[in-house]
Amino acid sequence: MKNIFILIVLSTFVFGQSFDYVGTDACKMCHKSAKKGAQYTIWADSPHANAFETLKSEASAKIAAEKGLKVPAYQAAECLICHTTGYDNSGYEVRDAKFWDEVTEKGKPTKAVKRMTGLQAVGCEACHGPGKNYKSSKVMKAIFVGTQDAKAVGFLEVNEATCVTCHNEKSPTFKDFKFADQVKLIAHPYPADVKAELMEKLKAKK
Repeated sequence: MKNIFILIVLSTFVFGQSFDYVGTDACKMCHKSAKKGAQYTIWADSPHANAFETLKSEASAKIAAEKGLKVPAYQAAECLICHTTGYDNSGYEVRDAKFWDEVTEKGKPTKAVKRMTGLQAVGCEACHGPGKNYKSSKVMKAIFVGTQDAKAVGFLEVNEATCVTCHNEKSPTFKDFKFADQVKLIAHPYPADVKAELMEKLKAKK
C-alpha cells in the first residue's frame, strides 16, 4: 500500500501541480506507426491492455468470492487499483449503465464515455503518468530533445518501482516478478535509427 500511495502522490502532485488522465486513445495517433516502433500496437497485444477484461473472467469471480468481496471483481476497488488507469486518482471510475449508454446527437459515445473506456486497462498513463499536459506532439518533442522537464508536465520515468506497485505479494495471482526480464516483454522503444533522425530534425529547428 505504501508503494501505491507514493505512486499516486507522484502522479498527481508533481511540483505542486495536478494532472488529468485522457485515456489511451489519445496516445494512439502518434504511437501506432510501425516505422516509429508501434508502441500502441505492442501495448494492445500485451496483458496490460486486457487487464480490465480479465476481471470479468470466471477465475476473477472465484477470487472475488474467496476474498469475500461484496461486488464483482470489475467493480471492486481492491482490483481496479491495478487493473485500470488512475482509479481513485481522478482516472477510471465505476459508473452505472446510464453513463455507458450516453451518446452524442450522431449516436456515437460521448467524449466522457470514450475517455473512461480508454482508462479501462493498464494503459499508457498507468505507467507514464496522467497525459493531459504532455499529450501534444509539441510537448512530447520538447521532452524528447530535453528542452522540457518531463516531470513538470506529469510525464514520469518508468522503473522497477513503477511496476512493483501492482506486481507484488498483495496480488492474489502474484508470481515471482523479475523486473529485468518482464520489462523486456513489454518494451516499446523508438527504433535507434528513427530516434537519431528525429533528434537531428528537432535540434535543427531549435
